[in-house]
Amino acid sequence: MFLENTVNHKEQFGWIEVICGSMFSGKTEELIRRLKRAQFAKQRVEIFKPAIDTRYHDEMVVSHDANEIRSTPVPAAANIAILAQGCDVIGIDEAQFFDDEIVTVCNDLANQGIRVIVAGLDMDFKGNPFGPMPALMATAEYVTKVHAVCTRTGNLANYSFRKTDSDKLVMLGETEEYEPLSRAAYFNAMKKNQE
Repeated sequence: MFLENTVNHKEQFGWIEVICGSMFSGKTEELIRRLKRAQFAKQRVEIFKPAIDTRYHDEMVVSHDANEIRSTPVPAAANIAILAQGCDVIGIDEAQFFDDEIVTVCNDLANQGIRVIVAGLDMDFKGNPFGPMPALMATAEYVTKVHAVCTRTGNLANYSFRKTDSDKLVMLGETEEYEPLSRAAYFNAMKKNQE
């Protein structure tokens, strides 16, 4: 379990927390949990998500378990820097869909004294590092990797296997399009697809 940083009020810098993992691993659930704790503590919180993420709701960040929190959809990372002024805590969901500027935006916000909590897929469906996530993980003070349960073996899953033939890098989907797999199950499924 992640515990918030002990706050030294003399230090004026914030920090970055990254929550990463495969699909169905609880990334958004953990993001919502941390943000609701900050709201309960009466901190000024703002949540952002990429405008292209409309799977469950246009304006809400919604977990697979139907927990939700109001957010502001933005088309690019630069919008976050403009809209985040005056906040204590910033939440960002589906960070892998943002442009590379998200790394600079998160670091600039942390340098202004803001706690930045980012959730996103660490790997794409091909098993490669996804978008700006590696750079965010490298510059973050805290990285939490969460795991799903493999639908084929019951082991921990850290791969998002795409069940459709689409080769597009960005493809929104749910259980019809993706399933979480362990390393062994993912390797076997990819091998079978190549044959």
